[in-house]
Amino acid sequence: MSGNIELLNSTLAAARAENRAALVGYLPAGFPTVDDGVRAVTAMLEGGCDIVEVGLPHSDPVLDGPVIQTADDIALRGGLKIVDVLRTVREAHAATGAPVLVMTYWNPVDAYGVERFAADLAAAGGAGCILPDLPVEESEVWRKAAEQHGLATVFVVAPSSRDERLARITAAGTGFVYAASLMGVTGTRESVGHEAQELVRRTRAVTELPVCVGLGVSDAAQAAEVARFADGVIVGSAFVKRLLEAPDLEAGLTAVRALAGELAEGVRKRA
Repeated sequence: MSGNIELLNSTLAAARAENRAALVGYLPAGFPTVDDGVRAVTAMLEGGCDIVEVGLPHSDPVLDGPVIQTADDIALRGGLKIVDVLRTVREAHAATGAPVLVMTYWNPVDAYGVERFAADLAAAGGAGCILPDLPVEESEVWRKAAEQHGLATVFVVAPSSRDERLARITAAGTGFVYAASLMGVTGTRESVGHEAQELVRRTRAVTELPVCVGLGVSDAAQAAEVARFADGVIVGSAFVKRLLEAPDLEAGLTAVRALAGELAEGVRKRA
């Protein structure tokens, strides 16, 4: 069975045709539970996200800030398995028809089996995989499996990436480029900053892939700011925070759906 890279590509193209950025949401699987996580991811898509990233919780999440680390810990203590991550992808995609990717560190994929993970993710209706800690130079085995199964391989670039490095990374990637807006870990911030705009400019100079910006966006105003120069706006910690702070699940789902709607309005206010 083939994955949904073409659905991802067409969704990003449709947003561009509407002269706006795509809204990409993130939540770790298994948070607060596997069943509730499926509902939360679905609520994000129903609320206005175009694309969603389902995180595969990891015990040593080097890119993730304290909010997502807290959610990861809850999921892992709940006994989350890779099969639960794949189920989250399957059910969220089936419920909404939207492209769903997995964001994961490399070790769980390697331990599960590269070919097996690609095949199972495609069978679940997945659109691709974001691999923040997989060096391009060591990615050939994964990229071949992903291509065979119709999955995107999304790499992360950072402000510290030199131009020649950007060219090498983007040449190996498919789907879109994940531009980390600043050096550091995930989390909401008061300002996304100018580094993100410069990184997008430099990345676009070496690739025709859409460039989506993450790390730091938490509200509609920031989403609008980033949407002026990026092809996509990625929001994760703000969604997790809404669930963590909610008094109960139903309130959390309402908050997540509402945030998605606010951010969706933001990405449509491109100046």
